Amino acid sequence: MPAEPVAGGEVLMAGGGPRGRSGWVVTPTLGTDRPSREMPIRRDLCSPGMELELRHVRAFLAIAEEPTITRAAARLHITQPALSRTLRRLEEELGTVLVERSTRSLRLTPTGEAFRDRCRAVLAAVDDALAVAAPLRPLRLGHAWAAAGEHTTELLRAWSRAHPDRPLQVVRVTDRTAGLAGGAVDVALLRGPVDDPGLHVRMLREEPRVAAVAADGRLADRDEVTLADLAEEPVVLNRQYGTTTLQLWPAGGRPARTVDVLDTEEWLTAIAMGRGVGVTPVSTAFFHNRPDVHYVPVRDAPPVPLVLAWRTSSAHPALPDFLRLAADTLATDPGRAHELGRHAPAAP
Repeated sequence: MPAEPVAGGEVLMAGGGPRGRSGWVVTPTLGTDRPSREMPIRRDLCSPGMELELRHVRAFLAIAEEPTITRAAARLHITQPALSRTLRRLEEELGTVLVERSTRSLRLTPTGEAFRDRCRAVLAAVDDALAVAAPLRPLRLGHAWAAAGEHTTELLRAWSRAHPDRPLQVVRVTDRTAGLAGGAVDVALLRGPVDDPGLHVRMLREEPRVAAVAADGRLADRDEVTLADLAEEPVVLNRQYGTTTLQLWPAGGRPARTVDVLDTEEWLTAIAMGRGVGVTPVSTAFFHNRPDVHYVPVRDAPPVPLVLAWRTSSAHPALPDFLRLAADTLATDPGRAHELGRHAPAAP
């Protein structure tokens, strides 16, 4: 089944059957009728009874959740200048600054943070309403960079066999909740700690960690490495949504230098260029296999939990069936797959 792009970038589809109008698949997109044009904002935006359109909410959330305006524009499939103008006009209409800009990154002001939280709630409520009113729309499964790793195809095929009339849409959204917080997805595969109080979390399995090193680097031919071996090198860290921090190493044995990056692609490129080494769940090696990066097991690193997360208010009718199937397919011991309340176990 073909799938249109959605907010967050890459899309896979599983399942089939009726889809209703094609707009259900592109619900998370911004301005699908005019994707490259600037989004007009009503002059009475701040007046009593004002109507803030969902596309403006989605535009602001993309800016709030992506590290740069360029990444936000790519996520929305519009041009960077158009998105910058939209943000500027939104701020003018609201009479306040929502985002502090720099050449390297974006940072929300306190007002922007409060506005972001309310925008997320608005989109979540809209999506839950659509799930009730339009039960045939796809169930959207989010992930930040590696989905279910080597088990991704197995999961999609299992869903297609069990529910051929209920499409499953897999969406990559590069933030810590893989689109859940912003309402871009209904359920997500996450790794590491989940600190959002509005999410339920179910433990599936633990993934061993591997080191990512340049193919021509000194560690590339090792059968395994230790954290001490890696501490001798600069360590590349994805602080936006990665699972590795300096707390992975014991105090007194931490790397002296780090290289901060904004996403998985930049992380891989920095490692391939020899700027440093990385540590990641083994699923990354399956999803991002490239000839200039080698993956080596890390003998003494703790595993990373792989969890399913969903909003406490989620109303998609297919969600309960998916939770059961994912536990049966992905859990190391399906009979012991368990909910963790609102938090996953901490992983350094």
